[in-house]
Amino acid sequence: MKLSNPSAHKAKVGIISLGCPRNLVDSETLLGILKDKGFEISELREADIGIVNTCAFIDEAKQESIEMILEVADLKKSGRLSKLVVAGCLPQRYGKKLLETLPEVDGFIGCGDIEKISDLLANLSPKKAVSEISKTPNFIYSHSHPRFAMTPSHYMYVKISEGCKNRCSFCIIPDIKGDYRSRPIESVLAEVEDASRKSRISEINLIGQDTTLYGTDIYGKPKIENLLKRLSAFRGYKRWIRLLYTYPSHIEASLISLFADEESLCKYIDLPVQHISDRILKLMNRQMTKSNIYGLIDKIRKRIPGVTLRSSIIVGFPGETDGEFNELVEFVRDVKFERLGVFTYSREEGTPAYNYKDQISEKIKLERFNTLMALQKGIADSINKSFLGKTIDVLIDEKSEDSTDFYIGRTENDAPEVDGEVFVKGRGLKPGDFVKVKITGTLEYDLIGEQV
Repeated sequence: MKLSNPSAHKAKVGIISLGCPRNLVDSETLLGILKDKGFEISELREADIGIVNTCAFIDEAKQESIEMILEVADLKKSGRLSKLVVAGCLPQRYGKKLLETLPEVDGFIGCGDIEKISDLLANLSPKKAVSEISKTPNFIYSHSHPRFAMTPSHYMYVKISEGCKNRCSFCIIPDIKGDYRSRPIESVLAEVEDASRKSRISEINLIGQDTTLYGTDIYGKPKIENLLKRLSAFRGYKRWIRLLYTYPSHIEASLISLFADEESLCKYIDLPVQHISDRILKLMNRQMTKSNIYGLIDKIRKRIPGVTLRSSIIVGFPGETDGEFNELVEFVRDVKFERLGVFTYSREEGTPAYNYKDQISEKIKLERFNTLMALQKGIADSINKSFLGKTIDVLIDEKSEDSTDFYIGRTENDAPEVDGEVFVKGRGLKPGDFVKVKITGTLEYDLIGEQV
């Protein structure tokens, strides 16, 4: 099927978006461009063309991407799909190697070629796979690019930057996503204003590989505070502004104060520290020391009472000794992060750490992962129990399918998809509503409450 005239064919396109919210924004942009070009957007099971937007950050993500591609390829084999396209990080990272290893795929498009998606689909051929993979990705979407929302209408992700310049020794992202590049402030504001005209947006989630560096490439210095102030100036109705993916060494005292003083900013700091051992931090090229990290956490908690700190930690980094792991355990026990993601080190070709000596066995990595997760489970349980009897603001995300008077929502301490939820007993609520909820019970990572 050669789609030389997409608008005439009205081909249906369905997408599966894997990985992080940054990928989700790319998927929404891909679909927005296609819809603008006359394609019909549908569920994958009803589509003519299936797109899998992949993640290739770590082994687990790559495996998930390959498995999903093969699963969608089965739909093509059975005749339920005509064509299969693979987009995003996997083709960007592995390029034309995939043409040989995935013959089931009809087209490949990289992270830097999103704008070319309709041309790629128009040139799909039964004879051989086509590809659009720029060696150096430079694309970043703007307010002028159409987006097809894949999130509920009351919240949105806004990607304010793309690429990365931090060069952590374990991370392949700069090679996949390219150099750090920001969108102009006016572009971000225009996107939010346009979305707010179309729907009541109760939560704006600002994302990027490192949002604290926002603006350095186009303004010569960080402008994240300016952007947050401009977004916070909106006074039409209550909404939350959440800043995700901050980088510890780039957080200034003035940014902490802004979080403390601005009511619309979620008191939620996303602070991936990765480790606490000075030696491991240096090997990771994290630009922070143990003392720096403890000092930053102390500053944040003193300046922002009730703040939620979310962090991520890597266990099993090459050469991590028992003593250094125990140092990490003591750190987690001492700091008591409100939210914590723990990951086992993934050895990624093309990164400096790939060639480090003393690689840790998968068995030891898993043991260390389980130790930290068990510790964090107890911390999370204790933190949840501290909410019992309190009345807090909850943003309603959806109505429960299992009950006529139960809803699912979140506190400002919880980002969509990755953190906990609140199960609310109430009446007449709808997605996007803010409601006062008295907490009456707790689950492992979630809360239970009643509308006040």
